[in-house]
Amino acid sequence: MTRALFVVSEEGYWGEECVEPLETLSDAGVEITVATPSGGPPELDETSADPDEVGEETAEHVREVHENDERLNDPIPTAEADASEYDTVVFPGGHGTEWDVNQDSDARRLLRDAVEGEGKALVVCHAVGLLAFARDSDGGFIVEGRDVTGFPNEWEEEIVDENDVMPTGRKLPYWVEDEVEVAGGNWDAELDQDTSVTVDGDLLTARGPGSSSAAAETLLDELGVSAAEAEE
Repeated sequence: MTRALFVVSEEGYWGEECVEPLETLSDAGVEITVATPSGGPPELDETSADPDEVGEETAEHVREVHENDERLNDPIPTAEADASEYDTVVFPGGHGTEWDVNQDSDARRLLRDAVEGEGKALVVCHAVGLLAFARDSDGGFIVEGRDVTGFPNEWEEEIVDENDVMPTGRKLPYWVEDEVEVAGGNWDAELDQDTSVTVDGDLLTARGPGSSSAAAETLLDELGVSAAEAEE
């Protein structure tokens, strides 16, 4: 059986970016485990479940999954996770990842071991900031020379004020695009496209919520898994 590890933020994950891949992989027969930095239940970014922001249907569905999915409600600590036990490690986004997942040494280890080992990694939206801090076994940045997409500066400008303070009053610690480029990533958020998913070897990146479905389907393709095969 194909196995996936989801590394989800306790500081605020974006609902659709977690739920869409979670359900798509589940429907294809993938066995899923959820991990968080401390092992506590992940926290939902309330904006991602606000009907005025994401629509009533998405908001209702995201909240229902967040509250009732046993895997999300009973995560393991990232320190106890071993990437070699999974075929893929998935990092959903959300601003919250900037404060915990992207700064977590075990999350960085899981990403490194996935792309250097037998697995694949899917990193979405703000979680792409993890690539600005994750290094390979030789000490270089994992993202150096790789093609990636992620949450772009152009979108961040519409959220934070002139002091990088978010509507919640919390200051954004860094901008994903800037940090990933400094670490050597070849950044292209493909702003002229409806969706943006980039595959570079065993590293997959996705731009944001609207690319969640495409990212999940691309990951299944890369894993060689299909819903039809699961039904058989």
